[in-house]
Amino acid sequence: MSDENRNVWNWGFTSGAENWNGRLAMIGFVSALAIELISGQGVLHFWGIL
Repeated sequence: MSDENRNVWNWGFTSGAENWNGRLAMIGFVSALAIELISGQGVLHFWGIL
């Protein structure tokens, strides 16, 4: 694989897209846990949705 093709983003269900999806999901999950631990209430209550 040449250096030119390595930096090209392929759209769709690729392994790179799935890796980023998993990473962002983990960040969201840890952020939700941190909000609950710090505030003592759920995320939806914290944002005033419920």
